[in-house]
Amino acid sequence: MMKGEDENMRVGGIFRSFLLTMPLLSAVAFAETSEIRVDLKLDGSDFVSGERIRGVVDIANPSPERISVGYSNSRDRFFIEVFRASDMQQLTRVSRHPFVARFRIDSSEGQKLETFLGDHYGLREPSRYLAKPVLVHDGVRYEGTLRAFDIVEGIHLTGAMQMFKNHKGLQREFALVYWSRNNSEHLFLTARDTGTSRRQWATRDLGLILRIETPSLSVMPKGEVVVLHRLNRDQFVRSEFWSLPDELEFRLQEAVSDPETAGTARVRELYKEGGVKPKENPWWKFW
Repeated sequence: MMKGEDENMRVGGIFRSFLLTMPLLSAVAFAETSEIRVDLKLDGSDFVSGERIRGVVDIANPSPERISVGYSNSRDRFFIEVFRASDMQQLTRVSRHPFVARFRIDSSEGQKLETFLGDHYGLREPSRYLAKPVLVHDGVRYEGTLRAFDIVEGIHLTGAMQMFKNHKGLQREFALVYWSRNNSEHLFLTARDTGTSRRQWATRDLGLILRIETPSLSVMPKGEVVVLHRLNRDQFVRSEFWSLPDELEFRLQEAVSDPETAGTARVRELYKEGGVKPKENPWWKFW
C-alpha cells in the first residue's frame, strides 16, 4: 500500500469516528443544558425563635417535559430538607402540609413560590441550620444549594403573664425582645403556653424600635394584649392582639403621637403651611 493511501485511510477513520461520536456529544450537551434547576432564597440570615421564616423557591424547567406537583395525577414531589449545621443531623418534619402551593411548570418556563420553614420544622432551638430545596421529577432528584440561617433568642426587654379564668392550669407567657435586622433594631412579641398546655405561638415582628425607653406590654382581663413601643422621637406604635385559650390573633397596628412632643411637630407643620421660617429654638421649646 502506498504511503499516501495509508494516510488517507487514517484521516478517513478519524473523520468516521468523529461522526459516530457527534450524537453522543450532542446528547451530553443537551442533558447539561436541560437539567432542572431549583433554588431557595430566605428573607434573612437570622430569625428570632418562633418566626415563620419566609423563603422563595425558584424553579427553572429547561427540560422538554412538564413539571407537576400537588395535583391528584402528579407524580413529581417537592420538599425542603433542614439540617442542624453542627452535626448535619436532619430535622424531622412537624407538619405534613405541602411546602408550597401546587404548581405546574411547562418546558422552558420557571416559577417562584412562597414557603415558610417554621410551619414545617420545630425551629425554636437557637442554633445554625441549613436548608436545601429538593424536586423529584420522573424519579430523578434535583437539589438546590444549601442555605445557612441562624435561630436566635433575641434580647429580652420585658414580659407579662396571662391567666385564664375558665381554664385553670393554663397560663400564657408573653415576652418582648429585640434584634437587629437590615441594620435596624426590630421589636418582636413571643408567646408560649405553660401548665396544662405547652403550645408555642408564632413570633410576631412588630417593626422598628427606638430603644430610648422600655416598651409596655399590657394584658387585659378580657384577653386584649396591647404593646406600645417608640418608633421615633415623636411617635409610638400601638400593636393590639386578641388572646384566647385556643387563639392568639393579631388585630391592628397604628402609629400614635407622643403627647410630650406632638406639639412640636404640629408647630413645625403650621410654620411650613404658612411659608414662615420657624425660630431657631431647641426642639423641646414650642415657642
